[in-house]
Amino acid sequence: MQIYDLIQKTRRKESLSPEEIKFLVNGFTENQIPDYMMSAWLMAVCCQGLTDQETVSLTLAMRDSGECLDLSGIGEITVDKHSTGGIGDKTTLLIAPIVAACGGFVPKMSGRGLGFTGGTIDKLESIPGFSVEMPVPDFIRQVRKIGCAVISQSGNLTPADKKIYALRNLTATVDSIPLICSSIMSKKLALGADCILLDVKCGNGAFMKTPEEAVSLAEAMVRAGNLAGKKCRAMITDMNAPLGHAVGNALEVEEVIYILQGHEENALSDLALELSAHMLELSGKGDLQTCRRMASEAVASGKALEKLGAMIEAQGGDASVTEDTNKLPEAKCKKFFQAETSGYLSGIHSEKVGLACLELGAGKTASRQEIDHSAGIVFLHDIGDQIKQGEILAVIHGSSDSLCEQAESRLREAVRITEQKPEKTSLIYQTVSGIS
Repeated sequence: MQIYDLIQKTRRKESLSPEEIKFLVNGFTENQIPDYMMSAWLMAVCCQGLTDQETVSLTLAMRDSGECLDLSGIGEITVDKHSTGGIGDKTTLLIAPIVAACGGFVPKMSGRGLGFTGGTIDKLESIPGFSVEMPVPDFIRQVRKIGCAVISQSGNLTPADKKIYALRNLTATVDSIPLICSSIMSKKLALGADCILLDVKCGNGAFMKTPEEAVSLAEAMVRAGNLAGKKCRAMITDMNAPLGHAVGNALEVEEVIYILQGHEENALSDLALELSAHMLELSGKGDLQTCRRMASEAVASGKALEKLGAMIEAQGGDASVTEDTNKLPEAKCKKFFQAETSGYLSGIHSEKVGLACLELGAGKTASRQEIDHSAGIVFLHDIGDQIKQGEILAVIHGSSDSLCEQAESRLREAVRITEQKPEKTSLIYQTVSGIS
């Protein structure tokens, strides 16, 4: 078997066998296939695509390049959720305790921020003492006991994906649906949960810019999950504006706590309840209507907040933050962002907000940079609200006045105020279901 021949076959749109794809993945992971030849194959995939079966074969080969977790010790049906990333996306911190409070089991491995999007692990590390590292046996024990655990991706899971992704990033081969699908699903399958819910973001603050792109990716991931023997479903959700009011690590944790305390109901809380309901339905807790009611009751009763506190305590954090959010990191400087004109708040450009928060230090622009967990932006209004000139639209949190001023300049480009009130739209575009 020669890599040259496999490049030729993909370039000619001739299907590769599972054995040929495994040869490619293993050969590159073990340094037997050079970067320049793997780059040529990745470019051929970008130009010609892969069949459904080839995508599944690539996903499984990447999954099998390292360890696969055995979650059978939990003894219950497990359900995982993955988001393709967005601005202010804190849904994992909401759905894990909500689902656990309803009797579900959520073993979650999450990542750090990527580019202008925030990472769940960065948010959790803003909680004093919280540890995102945990040996697998302890991870399984915590999920069995509490119902949820959220830790960083660790161990030798999918080394092929790490190496292939790094090469894709250098060779302009990131935006290929079969390659994105295999990257995401190989990690999800290696984790080993029985059911997988995918939250595919769409819009200016997401990697998928149009609904058509998002649906294509969702369908590919659901097919891959189903063909690998998992119950899998995807929801296409809007990311043309930040999700919720807060963007920034500690600020987003604070917003999560307010929602679970029952103080705030908005589009974010509605989305979290809907995601939770789908996760519960996938794991056999009832039909969707029943599961929606269960999720709502878990928040209203305070049980979801208790589960969040239990998870924080189990992972070494200060669980009293669920009662007193003043214990979270607080920025040295705050700057009020005021409206320059009157009208209706008709748009908040997610990507520009993400970049503003990046400048404040809420994310990394260099590998060795320390994250400022207190930095970020809190919006005081929702899309559609009527605004008066001079009214405070947002509060910028940073470590210095100069950083806050830089963020304010970028925020001016992100916020749109118009004379006409915008139409109200749903955060959820559609659901992509697969084989049960």
